[in-house]
Amino acid sequence: MKIAIACDHGGFNLKREIKKYLEENDHEVCDFGTDSVESCDYPDYALPAAEAVASGECERGILVCSTGIGVSIVANKVPGVRCAHCHDTYCAEFTRLHNDANVLALGEKVVGVGYALKIVEIFLKTEFVGGRHRRRVDKITAVEKKYSK
Repeated sequence: MKIAIACDHGGFNLKREIKKYLEENDHEVCDFGTDSVESCDYPDYALPAAEAVASGECERGILVCSTGIGVSIVANKVPGVRCAHCHDTYCAEFTRLHNDANVLALGEKVVGVGYALKIVEIFLKTEFVGGRHRRRVDKITAVEKKYSK
């Protein structure tokens, strides 16, 4: 799977571990930065990664900052992105099953590396179930279209 990944300085260490995990598990990684712990602005990195998912260049995305909140807000401004801020495996599984989320947001200061990798694993392996949930995702898309200029 081709995966967009990005972070700010607050998520750099976790992003590095996630990227290593993805590559070890034969995923193609498109890394949109940042590449250090030097202070930076998360929208500069989360936006191009989210755009890569929305355009179809990447199948999924993973964004990391200190809490996961900032990057998820940015990503969800991009039409076609359904970013889920997850801090546990249950949410990671069900956001894929029911919401067809295509971007995962994590917080380096919220989730330890080992558990974060398990969340990533579940997020990537879980497929959307469709059915009545397709109708709901379509309604989300309709709201997005209504407010997109």
